[in-house]
Amino acid sequence: MTPEDAIVVTADRIAALLGAGADPQTPLRGAEWTVGEAAAHLALAGRLMADIGAGEERPYGDGTPGGLAAANSVSLAAFAERDPAVLGAEIADRARAFVAAAAGRSAREAVLTPMGPMDVATLSSYLLTHLLGHGYDIAVALGGRHMVERDVVAFTLPFLRLAMPRVVNANAVSHDACYAVRTGRERFAVTFADGVPAVTDTPPRRPDCTIAIEPVAFLLLALGRWTAPTVMARAKVVVWGRRPWLGPRFPALFTAP
Repeated sequence: MTPEDAIVVTADRIAALLGAGADPQTPLRGAEWTVGEAAAHLALAGRLMADIGAGEERPYGDGTPGGLAAANSVSLAAFAERDPAVLGAEIADRARAFVAAAAGRSAREAVLTPMGPMDVATLSSYLLTHLLGHGYDIAVALGGRHMVERDVVAFTLPFLRLAMPRVVNANAVSHDACYAVRTGRERFAVTFADGVPAVTDTPPRRPDCTIAIEPVAFLLLALGRWTAPTVMARAKVVVWGRRPWLGPRFPALFTAP
Protein backbone atom coordinates (compact mmCIF):
# COMPACT_ATOMS: atom_id res chain seq x y z
CA MET A 1 0.00 0.00 0.00
CA THR A 2 1.16 3.52 -0.81
CA PRO A 3 0.19 6.73 1.01
CA GLU A 4 -2.11 7.54 -1.92
CA ASP A 5 -3.80 4.14 -1.63
CA ALA A 6 -4.26 4.76 2.09
CA ILE A 7 -5.91 8.14 1.41
CA VAL A 8 -8.47 6.59 -0.95
CA VAL A 9 -9.14 3.55 1.24
CA THR A 10 -9.59 5.70 4.35
CA ALA A 11 -11.92 8.13 2.57
CA ASP A 12 -13.98 5.22 1.22
CA ARG A 13 -14.31 3.71 4.68
CA ILE A 14 -15.50 7.04 6.06
CA ALA A 15 -17.99 7.33 3.20
CA ALA A 16 -19.30 3.83 3.92
CA LEU A 17 -19.92 4.73 7.57
CA LEU A 18 -21.69 7.93 6.61
CA GLY A 19 -23.78 6.25 3.93
CA ALA A 20 -25.16 3.56 6.21
CA GLY A 21 -28.03 5.57 7.67
CA ALA A 22 -25.89 7.74 9.94
CA ASP A 23 -27.69 10.36 12.03
CA PRO A 24 -25.96 13.72 11.41
CA GLN A 25 -26.97 14.92 14.88
CA THR A 26 -24.98 12.19 16.65
CA PRO A 27 -22.47 13.95 18.92
CA LEU A 28 -18.78 13.14 18.71
CA ARG A 29 -17.25 11.80 21.89
CA GLY A 30 -15.29 14.48 23.70
CA ALA A 31 -15.86 17.12 21.02
CA GLU A 32 -18.29 19.94 20.28
CA TRP A 33 -19.07 18.75 16.75
CA THR A 34 -21.73 16.34 15.56
CA VAL A 35 -21.20 13.62 12.95
CA GLY A 36 -22.76 15.91 10.35
CA GLU A 37 -20.41 18.76 11.21
CA ALA A 38 -17.34 16.52 11.21
CA ALA A 39 -18.35 15.10 7.82
CA ALA A 40 -18.92 18.61 6.46
CA HIS A 41 -15.49 19.64 7.70
CA LEU A 42 -13.90 16.64 5.97
CA ALA A 43 -15.69 17.48 2.73
CA LEU A 44 -14.52 21.09 2.89
CA ALA A 45 -10.99 20.07 3.80
CA GLY A 46 -11.00 17.60 0.92
CA ARG A 47 -11.80 20.40 -1.51
CA LEU A 48 -9.09 22.56 0.02
CA MET A 49 -6.45 19.82 -0.17
CA ALA A 50 -7.40 18.86 -3.73
CA ASP A 51 -7.04 22.50 -4.80
CA ILE A 52 -3.65 22.82 -3.10
CA GLY A 53 -2.57 19.53 -4.65
CA ALA A 54 -3.50 20.93 -8.05
CA GLY A 55 -1.31 23.98 -7.51
CA GLU A 56 -3.84 26.55 -6.31
CA GLU A 57 -3.10 28.92 -3.44
CA ARG A 58 -5.74 28.57 -0.71
CA PRO A 59 -4.99 30.60 2.44
CA TYR A 60 -6.66 29.06 5.49
CA GLY A 61 -6.04 30.14 9.07
CA ASP A 62 -2.63 31.15 10.38
CA GLY A 63 -1.03 27.73 10.83
CA THR A 64 -1.62 27.55 14.59
CA PRO A 65 -4.12 25.16 16.21
CA GLY A 66 -6.19 28.16 17.35
CA GLY A 67 -6.10 29.77 13.93
CA LEU A 68 -7.16 26.56 12.24
CA ALA A 69 -10.03 26.11 14.69
CA ALA A 70 -11.26 29.62 13.91
CA ALA A 71 -11.03 29.03 10.16
CA ASN A 72 -12.91 25.74 10.57
CA SER A 73 -15.71 27.52 12.42
CA VAL A 74 -16.08 30.13 9.70
CA SER A 75 -16.07 27.60 6.86
CA LEU A 76 -18.63 25.36 8.57
CA ALA A 77 -20.96 28.28 9.22
CA ALA A 78 -20.95 29.09 5.50
CA PHE A 79 -21.57 25.50 4.37
CA ALA A 80 -25.06 24.17 5.04
CA GLU A 81 -24.84 20.56 3.81
CA ARG A 82 -25.13 18.02 6.62
CA ASP A 83 -26.51 14.92 4.87
CA PRO A 84 -24.01 12.17 5.81
CA ALA A 85 -24.40 10.21 2.57
CA VAL A 86 -23.90 13.30 0.40
CA LEU A 87 -20.89 14.36 2.43
CA GLY A 88 -19.41 10.87 2.40
CA ALA A 89 -19.54 10.79 -1.39
CA GLU A 90 -17.88 14.22 -1.48
CA ILE A 91 -15.11 13.06 0.89
CA ALA A 92 -14.37 10.04 -1.32
CA ASP A 93 -14.48 12.09 -4.53
CA ARG A 94 -12.18 14.80 -3.19
CA ALA A 95 -9.68 12.19 -1.95
CA ARG A 96 -9.44 10.81 -5.47
CA ALA A 97 -9.16 14.31 -6.91
CA PHE A 98 -6.26 15.03 -4.57
CA VAL A 99 -4.44 11.82 -5.48
CA ALA A 100 -4.88 12.52 -9.19
CA ALA A 101 -3.63 16.10 -8.82
CA ALA A 102 -0.64 15.16 -6.68
CA ALA A 103 0.38 12.43 -9.13
CA GLY A 104 1.11 15.10 -11.72
CA ARG A 105 3.58 16.95 -9.49
CA SER A 106 6.99 16.22 -8.06
CA ALA A 107 6.85 14.75 -4.56
CA ARG A 108 9.42 17.38 -3.49
CA GLU A 109 7.61 20.38 -4.96
CA ALA A 110 6.85 22.96 -2.27
CA VAL A 111 3.27 23.96 -1.49
CA LEU A 112 1.69 26.31 1.05
CA THR A 113 -0.82 24.56 3.33
CA PRO A 114 -2.92 25.41 6.40
CA MET A 115 -0.02 24.08 8.49
CA GLY A 116 2.60 26.09 6.64
CA PRO A 117 4.96 25.18 3.79
CA MET A 118 5.71 21.54 3.00
CA ASP A 119 6.35 19.39 -0.03
CA VAL A 120 3.70 17.44 -1.95
CA ALA A 121 4.68 14.14 -0.33
CA THR A 122 4.19 15.62 3.14
CA LEU A 123 0.91 17.16 2.00
CA SER A 124 -0.29 13.63 1.18
CA SER A 125 0.71 12.59 4.69
CA TYR A 126 -1.17 15.61 6.07
CA LEU A 127 -4.38 14.70 4.24
CA LEU A 128 -4.18 11.09 5.38
CA THR A 129 -3.59 12.13 8.99
CA HIS A 130 -6.55 14.49 8.83
CA LEU A 131 -8.85 11.81 7.40
CA LEU A 132 -7.74 9.27 10.01
CA GLY A 133 -8.29 11.62 12.94
CA HIS A 134 -11.79 12.75 12.01
CA GLY A 135 -12.66 9.36 10.58
CA TYR A 136 -11.81 7.85 13.95
CA ASP A 137 -14.15 10.32 15.66
CA ILE A 138 -17.00 9.50 13.26
CA ALA A 139 -16.49 5.75 13.62
CA VAL A 140 -16.49 5.91 17.42
CA ALA A 141 -19.60 8.11 17.46
CA LEU A 142 -21.48 5.75 15.13
CA GLY A 143 -20.30 2.55 16.81
CA GLY A 144 -18.45 1.42 13.70
CA ARG A 145 -14.97 0.06 13.13
CA HIS A 146 -12.39 2.84 12.95
CA MET A 147 -9.79 3.03 10.19
CA VAL A 148 -6.67 3.81 12.24
CA GLU A 149 -4.66 0.67 11.60
CA ARG A 150 -1.03 -0.19 12.17
CA ASP A 151 -0.04 -0.44 8.50
CA VAL A 152 -1.04 3.16 7.68
CA VAL A 153 0.46 4.94 10.69
CA ALA A 154 3.94 5.12 9.13
CA PHE A 155 2.46 7.21 6.30
CA THR A 156 1.39 9.88 8.81
CA LEU A 157 4.89 10.40 10.24
CA PRO A 158 6.22 12.83 7.59
CA PHE A 159 3.45 15.25 8.49
CA LEU A 160 3.53 14.65 12.25
CA ARG A 161 7.30 15.14 12.38
CA LEU A 162 7.00 18.39 10.44
CA ALA A 163 4.09 19.59 12.57
CA MET A 164 5.66 18.98 15.98
CA PRO A 165 7.71 22.21 16.13
CA ARG A 166 4.66 24.12 14.87
CA VAL A 167 2.28 22.91 17.58
CA VAL A 168 4.53 23.07 20.64
CA ASN A 169 2.75 24.81 23.54
CA ALA A 170 3.45 26.71 26.72
CA ASN A 171 4.23 23.51 28.64
CA ALA A 172 7.51 23.36 26.73
CA VAL A 173 8.80 26.76 27.87
CA SER A 174 12.48 26.44 28.84
CA HIS A 175 12.30 22.65 28.38
CA ASP A 176 15.59 20.87 27.65
CA ALA A 177 15.54 17.15 26.89
CA CYS A 178 16.28 14.62 24.18
CA TYR A 179 13.62 12.01 23.39
CA ALA A 180 14.09 8.93 21.22
CA VAL A 181 10.76 7.73 19.83
CA ARG A 182 10.15 4.22 18.52
CA THR A 183 6.83 3.31 16.94
CA GLY A 184 6.75 0.02 15.08
CA ARG A 185 9.76 0.03 12.76
CA GLU A 186 9.97 3.81 12.69
CA ARG A 187 12.57 5.74 14.70
CA PHE A 188 13.08 9.44 15.23
CA ALA A 189 14.21 11.89 17.88
CA VAL A 190 12.77 15.09 19.34
CA THR A 191 15.29 17.31 21.09
CA PHE A 192 14.22 20.40 23.04
CA ALA A 193 16.66 23.27 23.64
CA ASP A 194 15.21 26.04 25.79
CA GLY A 195 11.69 25.03 24.75
CA VAL A 196 12.36 24.78 21.02
CA PRO A 197 12.07 21.27 19.55
CA ALA A 198 14.08 19.85 16.65
CA VAL A 199 12.96 16.59 15.02
CA THR A 200 15.71 14.41 13.54
CA ASP A 201 16.13 10.85 12.30
CA THR A 202 18.56 10.00 15.10
CA PRO A 203 19.25 11.56 18.52
CA PRO A 204 22.00 14.20 18.42
CA ARG A 205 23.13 13.02 21.85
CA ARG A 206 22.36 10.35 24.40
CA PRO A 207 18.56 10.39 24.88
CA ASP A 208 17.19 11.39 28.24
CA CYS A 209 14.08 9.32 27.61
CA THR A 210 13.25 6.61 25.09
CA ILE A 211 9.57 6.05 24.27
CA ALA A 212 8.55 2.81 22.57
CA ILE A 213 4.88 2.96 21.62
CA GLU A 214 2.56 0.83 19.52
CA PRO A 215 1.79 2.63 16.21
CA VAL A 216 -1.99 2.97 16.54
CA ALA A 217 -1.61 4.23 20.09
CA PHE A 218 1.07 6.67 18.92
CA LEU A 219 -1.19 8.23 16.28
CA LEU A 220 -4.24 8.46 18.53
CA LEU A 221 -2.11 10.02 21.26
CA ALA A 222 -0.52 12.47 18.79
CA LEU A 223 -3.95 13.52 17.54
CA GLY A 224 -5.36 13.96 21.03
CA ARG A 225 -7.85 11.10 20.72
CA TRP A 226 -6.15 9.13 23.51
CA THR A 227 -4.43 10.47 26.61
CA ALA A 228 -1.11 9.36 28.05
CA PRO A 229 -2.86 7.58 30.98
CA THR A 230 -5.07 5.71 28.49
CA VAL A 231 -2.05 4.53 26.50
CA MET A 232 -0.22 3.45 29.65
CA ALA A 233 -3.29 1.68 31.05
CA ARG A 234 -3.59 -0.34 27.85
CA ALA A 235 0.10 -1.34 28.04
CA LYS A 236 0.81 0.26 24.67
CA VAL A 237 3.98 2.10 25.70
CA VAL A 238 7.28 1.49 27.49
CA VAL A 239 9.66 4.27 28.57
CA TRP A 240 13.22 4.14 29.85
CA GLY A 241 16.41 6.17 30.08
CA ARG A 242 18.13 8.61 32.42
CA ARG A 243 14.91 10.61 32.93
CA PRO A 244 12.07 8.13 32.29
CA TRP A 245 9.52 10.33 34.10
CA LEU A 246 9.62 12.61 31.06
CA GLY A 247 7.83 10.01 28.94
CA PRO A 248 4.26 10.52 30.23
CA ARG A 249 4.77 14.30 30.06
CA PHE A 250 5.93 14.32 26.43
CA PRO A 251 2.47 14.52 24.76
CA ALA A 252 1.51 17.52 26.91
CA LEU A 253 4.27 19.57 25.26
CA PHE A 254 2.19 19.78 22.09
CA THR A 255 -1.31 20.85 21.10
CA ALA A 256 -2.81 18.24 18.77
CA PRO A 257 -3.01 19.58 15.18
